[in-house]
Amino acid sequence: MLRCALLVGLALATPAWAQAQRNFPAHALRGEMLVLQPPAVSIDGKPARLAPGARIRDENNMLAMSGALAERRLVVHYTLEPNGMLLDVWVLTPQELARQPWPKTLDEARSWVFDPVGQRWSKR
Repeated sequence: MLRCALLVGLALATPAWAQAQRNFPAHALRGEMLVLQPPAVSIDGKPARLAPGARIRDENNMLAMSGALAERRLVVHYTLEPNGMLLDVWVLTPQELARQPWPKTLDEARSWVFDPVGQRWSKR
């Protein structure tokens, strides 16, 4: 009986965990990424590279290998390391994609205001 109650509790808790909101840092930009031949990628049609140790998280927040994403166009949030290579990449869910606006350039991010709790940007 206890075992059955535990299984039911776990089954009910799983959907809530899967729907948890991901929090993105204020310096995350949005773009369309195409994985070419890793570490080569393109962001919004411009050549870019994945940094050594770059982390790509899929829609379920699980780590994804860049080779498994080859030739797929993905809308992502990403951060850059000091040399301009992509460091952290998150493949967006439809709900995350619906959050508009989101900066696509560093200039936009510098001139807009970010609400880290609501995960929303507003233009000044």
